[in-house]
Amino acid sequence: MDSKQLLVVAHAPSPNTQRLVDAVLAGARNPDVAGVAVRHLPPLQAGAEDVLAADAVILGTTENLGYMSGALKDFFDRIYYPCLEKTQGLPYALYIRAGHDGTGTRRAVETIVTGLRWRAVQPPLVCRGEFQESFLGQCEELGTYMAAGLEAGIF
Repeated sequence: MDSKQLLVVAHAPSPNTQRLVDAVLAGARNPDVAGVAVRHLPPLQAGAEDVLAADAVILGTTENLGYMSGALKDFFDRIYYPCLEKTQGLPYALYIRAGHDGTGTRRAVETIVTGLRWRAVQPPLVCRGEFQESFLGQCEELGTYMAAGLEAGIF
């Protein structure tokens, strides 16, 4: 059986946001989940071919001036048309590191993925306010959920 491909496209401009990516990856690579290959790429390195090869995607971004990171927006700009007709229904999850409330960031990402016709498989995880260690556990759970759901064929 070929393994399913889980792509993590996450922007991590600081040590704490890198810790969030690492937690997502640790969860996605949980030893109890077999049959899922996990790949992480920063948004500026990820391209349409990476999305086309994925069975599911986890998106991670910071809140920048009430919007997604410029790096994630650049990723969407580059992959939108090459992926538009080929990735409809692609399962995805989103996490946001928000210094404020994350509302504008969430809305901006959801507008684009709605246009792509990707399918959210859980509500966005918004890590709001001052950095908290509990964000790490939440991100790890998100990674585990995505990998386990993909492995089980739930999405």
